Amino acid sequence: MTDLHLPLDRSAGRLAAQIAAGFRTAVRTGRLTAGTRLPSSRDLARDLDVSRGVVVAAYEQLTAEGFLVARRGDGTRIAPLARPDEPPAASSNGVPDRTRELRRAPAPPPPYDLWPGKPDLSAFPRERWIAAARAALRTLPHDALTYPDPAGVDALRAELAGYLGRVRAAHADPGRVVIMNGVAQGLSALLRLLRSAGHTLLAAEDPTSDRQLPMLDASGLRVLRVPVDADGLDVGALARTGARAVLVTPAHQYPTGVVLSPARRAELIAWARDVDGLILEDDYDAEFRYDREPVGCLQGVDPDRVVLLGSVSKSLAPALRLGWAVAPPSVAGRLRAHRGTTDLGAPVLEQYALAELIRGGGYDRHLRTMRRRYRSRRDALAEALDVHLPGAVVRGVSAGIHLYVELPRGCDEDAVVARAARTGVCVAGARSMWSPGRAGHAVPALVLGYASLPEPRLLKAARLLGQAVTEGAGG
Repeated sequence: MTDLHLPLDRSAGRLAAQIAAGFRTAVRTGRLTAGTRLPSSRDLARDLDVSRGVVVAAYEQLTAEGFLVARRGDGTRIAPLARPDEPPAASSNGVPDRTRELRRAPAPPPPYDLWPGKPDLSAFPRERWIAAARAALRTLPHDALTYPDPAGVDALRAELAGYLGRVRAAHADPGRVVIMNGVAQGLSALLRLLRSAGHTLLAAEDPTSDRQLPMLDASGLRVLRVPVDADGLDVGALARTGARAVLVTPAHQYPTGVVLSPARRAELIAWARDVDGLILEDDYDAEFRYDREPVGCLQGVDPDRVVLLGSVSKSLAPALRLGWAVAPPSVAGRLRAHRGTTDLGAPVLEQYALAELIRGGGYDRHLRTMRRRYRSRRDALAEALDVHLPGAVVRGVSAGIHLYVELPRGCDEDAVVARAARTGVCVAGARSMWSPGRAGHAVPALVLGYASLPEPRLLKAARLLGQAVTEGAGG
C-alpha cells in the first residue's frame, strides 16, 4: 500500500487516527475511488508495520463514518457514496463560482448520540416561547423595531441583571450587561479587545473544549494551558505563566466536571488583583446542579476583575444565539462599541421574547422541569455504566449534562470510540481536549452527553459501550 502514501508519525502516537486520516484524504482528493477494494487488516498492518488492532480500529472508524463498506466474502471497499471534493465551478470570467454546494451524502444521525454539549431540543418550550413573543409584540412600540442598542435592548438587560443576581449571585446591573450571540461571540470579542489592549498571553484550562481551542488560537494571543486537578485550576501554575488573562469554567469544569474549590476561588481572585488581570468566567452548565447547592459565580466576588459569560444555548436552544457578558463598566463599554462597529447588535424580537419569558416566570419553570429530566437521565446512565463498565471511573456527576468517564486500565481510547461508533453509539474521546504534553499521561476517557436521549436508550447505549470496551480487552 505504499502507493497510497499513508505516512505515519510514530512519535505522535494515535496511529489508528493517522491511518484513518490518510484514507479520508485519499478519498477526498480522488486517489481512492468508490468501489476500490482495500487490503485486509492483516496485510495492511504488515505493510505499515503496525499491530492489526490499529488497522482494525481505523477501518471500523471509517466504516462508521460512511467512507468504507465491509461485506462478508467481498472484503472492505471504498463506499459508493464516498466521493472526492469538487473544486468550485468557474464562472464565465474565470472566477470560481462559490454559490454551488459541494455534493455530500448527508450522514444519518447515530441511533445513540452521546456527544457532549447537546441539550434535549425536543423539550424547547414552544408554547411558552410563543406566548412570550406575543406578549412582547402586543406592547412593543414601533420605534423598538429599528436597529437596537449594540449592547442589547434595555428590557432584556434589566431582566438578565435581576435573574443573574438572584440565581448566580452576580453583581449585575443593566449597564454591565452586554447581549451577545452566545458565549462564543462574547469570548471572541473579549479576546480581540484583550489583544488591542496589549495582552499577548491567554491562560486556559488543561483539559478544555477542543471545539473552543481553534477560536482561542485564532485570537492572535499565545494560549498557555494550565493544569486542572481535583480542586480545579492550579492557580500556582497559572501565576508561573506570566499571563494576565485566564479563561475558566469554575461552576462545572469542561470536560472533567470539577467544581473550583473555595480555596482556589480565593487564590484566583487574589491572582487577578496582584497582576492587574482579568478572569473570563464561562458559566458553563451553571443552570443544572443536582447533588449540591449552586455555587455563586466568581463575578459576584470581584465584579471589576471578572467577566461573566453565559447563554441560553443549553437551557433553551443553541439556535436562539442569545448570550451575555456581565463585565466591568470599562469592558462593557468597549464590548458595546465592538458590537456597534461589527454587527450592529443582536436580533431584537428574540431579545424581547426572552425578556418576557424571564419576567413572567416561564424561564424558571422550564429550568426546573429540565433539571428533573436531566437528573433522571444522569442517574440512568451512571447506574448503567456501573453495571456494564465496572472498571470505569465516572466523574462530574453533580452538575451539567455530561459525564467524564475514565476507562479501565489498558483500554485504547481511539479503538473504543471506533468500536462504539460501529454499533451506533456516538461518543467523544477526551485525549484531544488535553494539551500534547499531558495527553500521553492522561487516563483514557470518554465524555458522554446524556441530555438528548431518554432513559431506555441510555441503558442500551451503556450496554453497547460496555461491549465495545470488553471487545478491546478481549482482543
